[in-house]
Amino acid sequence: MDKYILERDGQLDFYKVFLPRVNPALDIDEILADNNDGVINGNLLEFKLHVTDLNAVLFQCIKYLSALRVKGKPVPANILIIDVNAATLWLYRSAPYLSDIEKLYFGGASKDNSGFIGCNAETVLHFDKPLDVESIVTLLKECNYTKIHIDENCIVGWAMSFYKAVPMARKEDFLGDDTGKHKTIGEIRKPVHFKRYIYPYTGQTNVKFNYLMDKLNDTLQKKNLGAFYTHKLYAEKSLELVRAAIARVPTGNDYIILDRCAVTGNLEAGLTDEELSHCVVSTVEYYEYKVLQELLGAKVRHIIPPIEMTDTFNAGLVSGADALSKEYIENPVIKQYIANPQCTIILFENPPYAETTSAEHQRQGQSKKSSTWKQSYVVTEMKKEVKGTASNDLGNVFIWSGFKYYLRQPTDSYIVYSPVKYWKAQHLIDRKFVKGFAYNRRHFHTNIDACIMCAYWQNIADSRKEIEIAAYDIDDNTGTLVSCGLLPVKQVFTTYSKIYYDKRPIPDEQRTGILAGLNGLEKVGGKQRNKPATAPDIMGYMVAHSSGFDNPDLDSSLLIAARYDGNGFFLRKDNYLEKLPMFCASRYITYNRAWTERARIMKSADGADRYNADVASGKLAQFLLKCLLFTCTEMQNHMRTFTGSDGRFYRDELCLDGTNGKTIALRDIKGLIPSDREKAILNQWETVLQWAKKAENYSPSLTYGVYQIYAELDTSHVDETTGNTIWDNVELHTALAGLKTLVKDYYNSEIVPVLFEYEFIK
Repeated sequence: MDKYILERDGQLDFYKVFLPRVNPALDIDEILADNNDGVINGNLLEFKLHVTDLNAVLFQCIKYLSALRVKGKPVPANILIIDVNAATLWLYRSAPYLSDIEKLYFGGASKDNSGFIGCNAETVLHFDKPLDVESIVTLLKECNYTKIHIDENCIVGWAMSFYKAVPMARKEDFLGDDTGKHKTIGEIRKPVHFKRYIYPYTGQTNVKFNYLMDKLNDTLQKKNLGAFYTHKLYAEKSLELVRAAIARVPTGNDYIILDRCAVTGNLEAGLTDEELSHCVVSTVEYYEYKVLQELLGAKVRHIIPPIEMTDTFNAGLVSGADALSKEYIENPVIKQYIANPQCTIILFENPPYAETTSAEHQRQGQSKKSSTWKQSYVVTEMKKEVKGTASNDLGNVFIWSGFKYYLRQPTDSYIVYSPVKYWKAQHLIDRKFVKGFAYNRRHFHTNIDACIMCAYWQNIADSRKEIEIAAYDIDDNTGTLVSCGLLPVKQVFTTYSKIYYDKRPIPDEQRTGILAGLNGLEKVGGKQRNKPATAPDIMGYMVAHSSGFDNPDLDSSLLIAARYDGNGFFLRKDNYLEKLPMFCASRYITYNRAWTERARIMKSADGADRYNADVASGKLAQFLLKCLLFTCTEMQNHMRTFTGSDGRFYRDELCLDGTNGKTIALRDIKGLIPSDREKAILNQWETVLQWAKKAENYSPSLTYGVYQIYAELDTSHVDETTGNTIWDNVELHTALAGLKTLVKDYYNSEIVPVLFEYEFIK
C-alpha cells in the first residue's frame, strides 16, 4: 500500500527530513518560489507519487530549467527526480541537456512530455539505505551550476538579476562592449558576478537585442528615460499615416521625417530606402545610439550626433542628443530644414513617458536627480505658455515642443504615439486630426491593458471636440493585428471637484474628530494633509479625484471620516444622493477592464447643467436610488463602523445592515421600485448578512457594510500541508462572490448608460 496519496505530503516530508542536515535556515517558500517542486542550492528537485517514465519527468525538469534561465536565475547542475512512495532518487546532470534548456517552452511544464529520450541516470539512491541518505545530503549541499548562453530570450531576466545584485550598476556595466569611443566591457561579455552561471557573450555589438534595449536599462534609467518600445506590427501600421503625410508634401518640396526619440529605430524599420533617406533620427541613450548607428546609420539622411566622438558618451547618455535642450533645438543639421520654406517637416515619434516621483526613485534616493529633465530648457519654455500639470508628463513635453519648434507650415505633420489625455483632457494642442489608431499598451513592454493613440495631426488650427480612432490589438498566437472597431474619443472640460464637490464651509468648532486611511480605519501616524470634521449632517467623506483611471482605487474612496491626504469632500445627509454618481463613475474601469477603455474613457462634469436640472425636477430620482444600491453593495465603499481614538462611535450609514436600527441608506432605499435584478441583489445581501452574523468574530454592536464584512469576517488561512487557501466561513465567502457578480452585471446594465448620458464618464 502506498505511503503517500498526495505528492505534496511526500515532498514536505522529504524536506522535513533533509533540510535540517543541509541548512536549517532554508525556507520552504523560497525553495518553491519558481513554480516547480523546489530548488536547493545547485539542485532542481521534482517529486512524483510514482515515476513511470523517467524521460518524461526529465523533460519536465528541462522545461523548469529553461524557465529559470529566462528569468535570469542560475541553472542547477543537478536534476533530482524523486519517487516518494518508492523512496528512490535518480540523479541527472543538466549540462548534457543545455541545448534543450536553451529553448523556449509554452504551456504547462508537466504536459506533452512523452517521447523525449535522455541519457541514463548517473546515480540511483534509496532513502532506506544509510549510505544513500548521506549521499543525498551531500548532493543537496552542492552549489554547482550549468553555464548558459545569453540570447534575446533570457537577456532581460539576467539584466534584472544583475541590477538587483549590483544596485548602483548602470546599463554599460551590464551591456558594454569594446566598440565605439567609450569602451566599458559589461557583465555579459566578461562575467564577474555571474561567472559561475553564464558564458561570455561573443556578439561584437548589441544589435541582436535592438527590440529589447528599453528593457535592458537599469531600473532607475528606465524611470528617467521612460518606455520607448513600439511593437513591430504597430510600427508598420502607423506607416500608413506617415505615407499619408508624405503624400501632402507640395510638389517640388523636400521633406524630412524627424524622430527625436528613435531608440534603435524600430519605428523606422519598415520604411523604404527612399523614405529612410529623408529621416533624421536621434536617441539619448548611448547603447541605443550605437545600435541605431549600426542599423540605420548608412540609410538615414542624418543621425544626431552624426559620428561618435570622444565626448559623445556622457554618463550613459549621448551628448548633443537631448531633445529637450536648447542645444538640440538649435542644432544646425535640423535647423537648416526648419529654416527652409521649401522643406516639409514630418515628425514621427513614440515619445517617452517618465514618472519621476515613483517609489523606485524614492527608494534609491534619486528623485531629484531623475527629475533633471524638468529643469530642461524646453520644460522651462513650456511652463511659460502651458499652465497646470501637463508639463509633468515627459511625453507631453515632446508633443508640445514638436509643434512649438518644428512645425511651421500647414503641410507639416506630426504622427505621434501617446495616451489620449494630452488632447482629450489637457487640451495641449488644437491642430487638425486626420486619422488615428488605438493600440494596446500591453504590447509596448508593459503589463498594462490600456489605450495608446497613434494620431496623425496636420499643422492646421482646428476646434473639433470629438474624434474617432480605429482600434487594433495583437494576437500573440498568430502574430497578426486584430481589428477592434472604431472608438470615439471626446474631450473633457470640467472636473468633479470644480462642479460637484460640496464646498460648503465648515466652522472651526466642527474641525474635530479623526482621519481615515484607505482601508476605512482610523489613520494613525504618517503624513496627514487633511483636517477632520464632525457634525450632525456629515455622514462620510468621498474622494472622486482625477479625470483618468490610472489609479482607480487611490482616486476613489468612500470613508467614514476625512481621508488623511484630502482630495475629497464631506458627504452631507441633505444632498448625499446626488453626489453618488461620482463614486459610481469612479468604479467604471473596475468593471470594464478592456484595453480600449483605460486611458480613453475619463470622468467629467461636462453634463452638470443637464444633470442638476433633471435632479431638481425629480427625473433622476430612481436612478439616484440605483446608485445608492450600487454604492451600498460595492467593495470600494470602505465606510466602517468603529469607535475612534477620540471616543466617538462612527456608524456606517451607507450600508443596508439594519440590525441596530435603520441606516440612512435603508431609509432611502425604500423609495426604489425594485426590478427583478435589484430584488436579486437585495436578497443576496441578506444572505451575506445572514452568514456574516455566524462568523466567530462578528460583533452584534456594529453596523456592517460589504467591505467591513469582507475585511473583518471573511477570513482565511493557509493549509500547511497543501499550501491552499482555506476560507474559515465558506458560505460567507461564497455569498460575497455571488453578490459581486450580481453587482457587476447591474452596474454595467443599469448605471453605466446613464453615467455616459450625463457625461460623468465620456
